[in-house]
Amino acid sequence: MGSPSPVDAAVTKKSQQPESGQYQVWWANAVFFVSAHVAALVGVYYYPVRVVHRASIILCLLVWQAACFGITIGYHRLYSHRSFRASLGVRVVLAALGASGFQGSIKVGKLSLGTSSLVCSQTPSLRALQWWCLRHRLHHRFTDDPDHDPYCATKGLLWSHMGWIFFKPKYEKMGLIERDDLENDPVVRIQHKYYVVFALFTGFVFPPMMGLLWGDAIGSFVWAGLVARLMIWHCTFLVNSLAHFDGLQPYSDENTSRTNLIYAFLTCGEGNHNFHAFPHDFRSGPSAGDWDPSKWIIMALNHYGLATGLRKARSVDIQEALVHMHQKGHHHHGELHAPARYESSSDDQSSSSEMKVLYDAWTMDEVKTYVEAKKGRCVLVVKGFVVDATGYLGEHPGGAAFLRKYSIRTSSASKEEADLWKEATWAFDGGMNQHSRAAKRQMRELIVARLHSQPIIEEEI
Repeated sequence: MGSPSPVDAAVTKKSQQPESGQYQVWWANAVFFVSAHVAALVGVYYYPVRVVHRASIILCLLVWQAACFGITIGYHRLYSHRSFRASLGVRVVLAALGASGFQGSIKVGKLSLGTSSLVCSQTPSLRALQWWCLRHRLHHRFTDDPDHDPYCATKGLLWSHMGWIFFKPKYEKMGLIERDDLENDPVVRIQHKYYVVFALFTGFVFPPMMGLLWGDAIGSFVWAGLVARLMIWHCTFLVNSLAHFDGLQPYSDENTSRTNLIYAFLTCGEGNHNFHAFPHDFRSGPSAGDWDPSKWIIMALNHYGLATGLRKARSVDIQEALVHMHQKGHHHHGELHAPARYESSSDDQSSSSEMKVLYDAWTMDEVKTYVEAKKGRCVLVVKGFVVDATGYLGEHPGGAAFLRKYSIRTSSASKEEADLWKEATWAFDGGMNQHSRAAKRQMRELIVARLHSQPIIEEEI
């Protein structure tokens, strides 16, 4: 069976240490978060809806939605999942709108890879919030894992909604999350460097400036500044909390994510959260009837050439997931069975044994010959099977570089490179990511042989 690389092993070993004292109160976050709520309540008390200008309330709704789109389209779908590519102008606008959401900059601070910990360095200011994209990638890698999911739903509704904000945890596996794409984007770097300035201006300076136009600067500050921040925060937090507790699961029940139309209305489409099963898709709601205005805006940007490379889950995978869940709902309560199209007389238990018959057994030399036959091939070994992931490099949610890390080295590789090569079994089995049924199904389609020298792992892959 494959084993982790030295760095991966260090991260894993560290993450398995006792949790005592792991969480410390994050006072900068706690004070700012509570103060914002108190200030908004006081402001609403003295400036209720009936006494402020109607334009101030409209501005509140507009900045709330604008910031939400900055988070859902920019922070989430563009930067966290790389589900499409955007022009420079679009990235600038999304970065500015995202900053107005007061949820931190797009990227995170530098990682300390020393022996003491793998925790992002922070400063006691608004920049202490700068976790968004990498933390979200960590959430998808280890969904519902109480040790590694930052806002794990299995730790309770209050924790997943906002409890995690008050503590400064050591995200032990953050060092495994790829981040080169964020570091290489100039918009991300500038937004990160000047995040506090952008956030304060868009959140607390711009609203009263607009309010001066209709003589209600204070009302605009209270409603479009303070109250709108709370609306943005809690609507985003709904996706982490209630969207993991209440709703339908049409695509998968492998994690707690659920779909709820009400939450979709409040979160610019993110309430279609059971589509969590296909994280690289630019759509949260794949059907035409799903409420997903973020998807519609991305499609409009694509129409005008401002967004390209829109990534979609394969229709066959979506349909298979729907059929599988439909069958479970009617016939297989509480059990995870293979989809009907893969069932045979011996059902799930035959999956590995069937592969032994279907695929030739190759020696490692034959595998290397196969790799060298075409330049750029990316071939992995997973659970005793030889997997050609070359055609999947551009589609892999974690990026091509992540797969290349486990690619078989050719004969021309240096001894140092050859020694660093590891099978992908450990990574595929949860060491680097908790793969869904859809991911496992797609991986099976990429198998070209079984490795003669390796035992076949007797379980479904």
